[in-house]
Amino acid sequence: MEQLHRIVVPTPFAVGDVNMYIVKGDRLTLIDAGVKTEEAWHVFVRELRELGYEPEDIEQVIITHHHPDHVGLLDYLPPSLPVIGHRKAAPWIAKDAAFFAWHQQYFEQFLIECGIGEEGLAKLGNFRRSLRFSCERSLTQEVKEGDMIEGWTVIETPGHAQSHIVLYREADGLMIGGDHLLATISSNPLLEPPAIGKQERPKPLLQYNDSLKKLLNYDIATIVTGHGEDVTDVASLVEKRLEKQKERAQYVWQLLSEKPMTAFDVCRALFPSVYEREFLLTMSETIGQLDYLEAIGAVKKEKDDQIYMYEVVRS
Repeated sequence: MEQLHRIVVPTPFAVGDVNMYIVKGDRLTLIDAGVKTEEAWHVFVRELRELGYEPEDIEQVIITHHHPDHVGLLDYLPPSLPVIGHRKAAPWIAKDAAFFAWHQQYFEQFLIECGIGEEGLAKLGNFRRSLRFSCERSLTQEVKEGDMIEGWTVIETPGHAQSHIVLYREADGLMIGGDHLLATISSNPLLEPPAIGKQERPKPLLQYNDSLKKLLNYDIATIVTGHGEDVTDVASLVEKRLEKQKERAQYVWQLLSEKPMTAFDVCRALFPSVYEREFLLTMSETIGQLDYLEAIGAVKKEKDDQIYMYEVVRS
């Protein structure tokens, strides 16, 4: 059985340290690549050497998703090193100019529809502020649901990121889970634009709930995670996360039962002290709850001029 070693490096983000994994099989594989800071690189190299390896010994990298704290150190690794991930990670890690122009255009219109107002569009710049900790690399191999990588099965788990995958080893029930299911904190399903030129955006919270339930189809002994400790009681934690989701949605429904609101109104009501500082996270959470309530028929939205108003569905 392949050996797996955890390497923990610091990040500048509120989530704290991030986990990377070295897997020794037919090829020496790095799973996820930390964040692009000198501190993270030095910690990574030191811990790698304690395992008896140098960065040049790594033969391939697999990324669970495209977020900066999982891909940043790709810029420190040899440019010839194969990088494997989901196709939806490609424009993010390559910093594709056309994709980011579309991202800006799409969200400018979307946020107006959310009721943020013209003066609030300045906050859109914060959407990409963390990308300075990311990388500028290309995928050399795309993987999808059901693909095998040296005994590991690729499972697509969109929600936290559209590009998110996990790796499952049936022989011993081990899963390398990225940020899909974390032991002590809930993963944030983050807003992303649709494919260039498309208008139907992904609904990450609905995807995330489905991806959580998908885990129940596998005999999982342990999930090694992107942050924090391992998860062993998977079914119980999935149930806990889904139940917490229902509680949050119920609170949003109660807000809307008092009066119709824009998405931005709801966001400010839910996160009055942090929405300006963590705009992407709080708007993603808010839109996720509204998508969920709309999907179960508890709320509806109607466009008033350019802005969507949400209200409860009265029986």
